[in-house]
Amino acid sequence: VSPSRNRRTRPGIVIEETREEKTYRNFINSLGIEPHVNYLYSDLCDGLIILQLYDIIRPNTVDWSKIYKTFNAIKERFQKLNNCNYAVDYAKEPLNFKITGIGGADILEGNKTLTLGLVWQIMRAYTLSILQKLAKSTKPIADKDIINWANEKLKSANKKTVLTSFHDQALSDSMLICDLIDAIKPGSIQYHLLKTSETPEAKMDNALYAISMARKIGARIYALPDDIVETKQKMLLTVFACLMASDMLAPKN
Repeated sequence: VSPSRNRRTRPGIVIEETREEKTYRNFINSLGIEPHVNYLYSDLCDGLIILQLYDIIRPNTVDWSKIYKTFNAIKERFQKLNNCNYAVDYAKEPLNFKITGIGGADILEGNKTLTLGLVWQIMRAYTLSILQKLAKSTKPIADKDIINWANEKLKSANKKTVLTSFHDQALSDSMLICDLIDAIKPGSIQYHLLKTSETPEAKMDNALYAISMARKIGARIYALPDDIVETKQKMLLTVFACLMASDMLAPKN
């Protein structure tokens, strides 16, 4: 379970927020969606932010004429549920999310597990949609495409590390990620700063350095250092996808 952290929304009120919730909230806010998300569940419960995210991933997904943007005090619950039902429908088609056991009422009522599952799929779809646009591809980018790209990049730079999967425990020391960053922009990693001991502290320092250097070369990393150290498969996928996107955007000689 991700450790919880306190976050103040306004004087005198403290909300417990897990690392996963913070990551997803920061991701949504980085896209400039209005209103700003302060608390993941209550701020998503009317469906409007989720529907805006869909239109970013796949333009013109939402038929906004069917969506309530303001709410009548008497009909508020019905109107918000209408929006949330559309959010579930669009997730199934055309976005093809894996939606099991979730209904509009779950979003409306702030069901944590189901809401987090939906937001994760939104974040993954957004990251992969950016890659698809950059690759000028007509078919969606798959996990294996990212793994193949990473290994080709590592090999071309004469790196010895090999990526087998996003849940490989060997990723926890950040060495492969740093090799990949250095392959994308040669000379960017100062290897003497990396720690080779396998202690949690050493791994955390390496992860902090890897994320810092990834951002310096233009990768829009949403993951946190803990995600690398704990080899969180979902978040490591986004790390490699963002690195792939930054490589595609980099000027070629």
